[in-house]
Amino acid sequence: MSAMIRIAAASLWSRRFTALLTLLTVAVSVMLFVGVERVRGEARESFLRTVGGIDLIVGARSHPVQLMLYSVFRLGDATNNLSWDSYRAIAEQPGVGWTVPISLGDSHRGYRVVGTTADYFEHVRYAGSRSLELRQGVWFDDLFDAVIGAEVAQRLGYDLGETIILAHGTAVANPQQHDDRPFTVVGILAPTGTPIDQGVYVSLEAIEAIHLNWRTGTRVGRTPDLAQIDPARLQPRAITAFYVGLDDRLAIFNIQRIVNQFGAEPLTAVLPGVALQQLWQLLGVAERAMLVIAACVVLAGLLGLLTVLLATLSERRREMAILRAVGARPIDVFGLLMTEALLLATAGVALGVLLLQAAIALGSGWLQARYGIAISPGWPSAAEWKLLGGVVGAAAVVGLVPALLAYRRSVADGMSIRN
Repeated sequence: MSAMIRIAAASLWSRRFTALLTLLTVAVSVMLFVGVERVRGEARESFLRTVGGIDLIVGARSHPVQLMLYSVFRLGDATNNLSWDSYRAIAEQPGVGWTVPISLGDSHRGYRVVGTTADYFEHVRYAGSRSLELRQGVWFDDLFDAVIGAEVAQRLGYDLGETIILAHGTAVANPQQHDDRPFTVVGILAPTGTPIDQGVYVSLEAIEAIHLNWRTGTRVGRTPDLAQIDPARLQPRAITAFYVGLDDRLAIFNIQRIVNQFGAEPLTAVLPGVALQQLWQLLGVAERAMLVIAACVVLAGLLGLLTVLLATLSERRREMAILRAVGARPIDVFGLLMTEALLLATAGVALGVLLLQAAIALGSGWLQARYGIAISPGWPSAAEWKLLGGVVGAAAVVGLVPALLAYRRSVADGMSIRN
């Protein structure tokens, strides 16, 4: 076997330029194949860890996935709001450690405005247990302070001290502007790679203040002077949803049952992990499509390997005939071609894995900041080893074609070639 490997390696070295191109083709296809699988796996984990530290999400009666979409991913709109009294009643239930109310419905240049409290920045986590941090500035304190996500700051070119105008509703081109109540950017969040980066965060009182002279989506009358307004009027009357953290996670199903059977109004309480799993299942088609595309790339690389082996086979007829003439058996010629194919495939797989590690080392920071996908160099996982073994196995199947053709050719066929 070692002699066969040496002969095959010497044969490939004699055609090193063609062999190198084939090797790079296989390596790049393997890098993409395993890279897609790794990103797919890490994207799934990052997706399922979009929000952390939250035991329940409560909103008006709706499908759990719909509640998750608008309360976490800011996609779509709530079927209804829930009253502040209902929120307080649930927040005061025994076992509830903390709650974070959120109010949605306004926007700024296509980005959702989130009315909330300072507890949002204290309790909401991402990527498992990472807490929110400010890249610049401070948390909102005054009534018309705003904290913006990293993507909002980057895409719109905002910095601290920027004056922004909120819009009534969520349309990108929205003529209904709250231009009588401008906000000042006092903080910019550090990137998280989650929907948190796409939000504009203000206080619940500010949401009430900008709607004091609005009725049914239209501004009416003069803008009231806040100095002459009873502070009680800035108390929210309704919110969109709220997050719940429990003192004892064993009580989670009891609190969920209390919410789902709440008598004052129909509400829904969902476990974020369960709802995220359901949502990911809906996105499974795209996940599988990514893997199929990557497999097609590998197939293209193996077809390139087959093409090279077949193209050189005719040129090597005399070489095969000489091997037969000096005593090589047909099975030896077959083994030589198979060994060459396997050497190219194995070397391509090894080089592809190394290229992937280098690409991950260079791009992991960008992936984390941009898409929230935490990925780091390391040994292939069990699933990736199976994929790599599948690539080598497929290369062995591809190598059968030229090996069988060489096996069937006779000494006379080779020696009959004329220069």
